[in-house]
Amino acid sequence: MTGSSPLNDQSVSLRPMGPVTEASTAKALLALIRNPLDALPPAVFTEPLVFSKTAGRVSIYISDPALIQEALVKNADVLGKGDQVRRALGPALGSGLLTADGAHWKWQRQSVASAFRPSSLTELQPAMLAAARQTSDRLLKQQGETVDIGHEMMKTTFDIIVETMMSGGHGIDVNRVERSITDYLRPSGWTFALGVVGAPDWTPYPGRRRATKAVEFLRSSLSSVLEECRRSPSDRHDLVSMLIAATDPETERKMTDEEIIDNLMTFITAGHETTALGLAWTFDLLARHPEYEARVAAEIDEVTQGGEVRPEHIAELHYTRQVFSEAMRLYPPAPIITRTALKDFKLGDYLVPEGTVMFVPIYAVHHHAAIWSAPETFDPDRFRPDATKARHRYAYMPFGAGPRICIGNAFAVMEAVAVLAVILQKLRLRTAGNTPEPLMKVTLRPRTSLKMTVVAA
Repeated sequence: MTGSSPLNDQSVSLRPMGPVTEASTAKALLALIRNPLDALPPAVFTEPLVFSKTAGRVSIYISDPALIQEALVKNADVLGKGDQVRRALGPALGSGLLTADGAHWKWQRQSVASAFRPSSLTELQPAMLAAARQTSDRLLKQQGETVDIGHEMMKTTFDIIVETMMSGGHGIDVNRVERSITDYLRPSGWTFALGVVGAPDWTPYPGRRRATKAVEFLRSSLSSVLEECRRSPSDRHDLVSMLIAATDPETERKMTDEEIIDNLMTFITAGHETTALGLAWTFDLLARHPEYEARVAAEIDEVTQGGEVRPEHIAELHYTRQVFSEAMRLYPPAPIITRTALKDFKLGDYLVPEGTVMFVPIYAVHHHAAIWSAPETFDPDRFRPDATKARHRYAYMPFGAGPRICIGNAFAVMEAVAVLAVILQKLRLRTAGNTPEPLMKVTLRPRTSLKMTVVAA
């Protein structure tokens, strides 16, 4: 149920639209289980602010960039991650950077910030290019064959994150990690739906046992990586070494092994899967728009002068970056941000009561009719410098917004441009049929695998 009347400090008042029936609640919960994108009120694609009532609870959906800025930036200190995030990600990520709040979040972020400074990221470019070349060589051996480009990109970005951030990974099973992340995220719609109705955390649901086993494998694998790093320390200044050395400036305590693993889990899931998905969607879009693919290939040839892609080339591939940015507009890897009001605060003309759950539906913002011209059309020129400058800063948020913006956003874009350049220099990927439906399982995945045929350039 949606409406546009103000919230006030006495009660939540909605424009009368008829009673909220159990049938409508059941329909909303079924949509959450199937695909949370389907549970978004349709008005979020056309209106700036929407109030929705499900299972007797009122939530706010913010699609207006100015209101998003007011909520996530100006009022960041009165917003917490909330129960939805805790239920969906807490079992795997514990109280790591993505799930923590307050002072615990702040010192964790400060402890790894130097790993994501521009100077530090530049040093990682050779490893990114090396992983991309391995993928390119692997794909070239499969000319004429059909590959799952999502799987190929998962392997590529995992190789990069392990080599650059986790001291080489010490033999971690890449394929099983990918399967385990999928097993964990697959039933996430159930966790969202059960959270809406206030079901206890122990409530059983389909896929829960497999998800639990997946988490156990992932965390035990990272425990082994951590043990090896402690046993054989190196002079590598990577994420693992930073987490081991991190000290809370207020309490002077160091992270426990569990807390280090929480953060390694965060960077594995948020640091490789989201970029891999963005790359998979990009290859699919380029295959369906050969005129843009040709422009990318021409830029790569011009910048490299026909030679191997080198680290200094990455920053010069401006159009390639525009293509990736437009792919993330259409298919933002993290399609919804959730926050809970820790106390009453003013948002626009409304007073938001403590405890209100707020959603920033990034997928809807990126497809919003009032923000984008022809929002369903793939057009990389939207990200020319002049077009970007003319747009509100919070009209485009593939990495979130405010103080909690993804710390690895520059890493992800640099990585994606490197991978696209290396692969498209040597080969093309062709697709058949329609693009699969986007499916939210915390991240935005294709409902069916993106199968593509490898062709030499």
